[in-house]
Amino acid sequence: MPFNSVNTNVGAMVALQNLNATNTELANTQTRINTGKKVANAKDNGAIWAIAQNQRATSGALNAVKESLSRGQSTVDVAISAGETISDLLLQMKEKALAATDTTLDTNSRTALNDDFVALRDQIGKAIANAEFNGANMLKAGGVQIQSLANANGTSVISVAAQDLSLTNGLGNTGVSTTASISTISLATDMVTAVDLAITKVSSVLSTLGTGSKSLASHLSFISKLQDAIDAGVGNLVDADLAKESAKLQALQTKQQLGVQALNIANQSPQTIMSLFRG
Repeated sequence: MPFNSVNTNVGAMVALQNLNATNTELANTQTRINTGKKVANAKDNGAIWAIAQNQRATSGALNAVKESLSRGQSTVDVAISAGETISDLLLQMKEKALAATDTTLDTNSRTALNDDFVALRDQIGKAIANAEFNGANMLKAGGVQIQSLANANGTSVISVAAQDLSLTNGLGNTGVSTTASISTISLATDMVTAVDLAITKVSSVLSTLGTGSKSLASHLSFISKLQDAIDAGVGNLVDADLAKESAKLQALQTKQQLGVQALNIANQSPQTIMSLFRG
């Protein structure tokens, strides 16, 4: 190997190689600090990047699951609110029906009670018709069954069945229909029984809807935690330790300065050959 040559400066070559390696490592460190990631693209680490991308896809899909669950819960909660209103109206209707069974009532009093009863009955119809969220009504005839997404693959759903409380079907086949009346003692007597059945029916419906809403809320909470865990896992895979990178940056900057000095020294070595030719 020509140690004393003006054509080949081995020392400068080695110094330049080391300096280039330091500059490359320094650039990588600066990129990690700028992006906050140790794996920013497939070139950094193909396997880890692919795993992270798959998990990002799952996390993104869980946003749709959360939206579906929230929408379903809101629809059920609207139905519950309507059901509670119907239950309160039925309590008042029972009071009117029971009062109308009194045989001593005169015609005007019975008519007044019946008018109140009919008004309450019609209010139930309005409550059912307006128990709608995002175009879905669970209480009307042929109501919508809630089927909310339960996983990121769309292969599982959480269902909450529709509950028919429409007056056209006798409020759950209890006898409280669109023509319900207490205009006579006989009708009033029958209606006391029918309203009792309706109150029981509505209470059962509210229990079912309440359980469904709770299931949706519980799963929504789980999905939120699952998404957070996935996002944290992705961060563990690709995020850079900025404290470590900061310390490394300072070390590499110092190493770069020393490399430049070493290259300058190596570049000066051919000049020593001139001393061999001095007399």
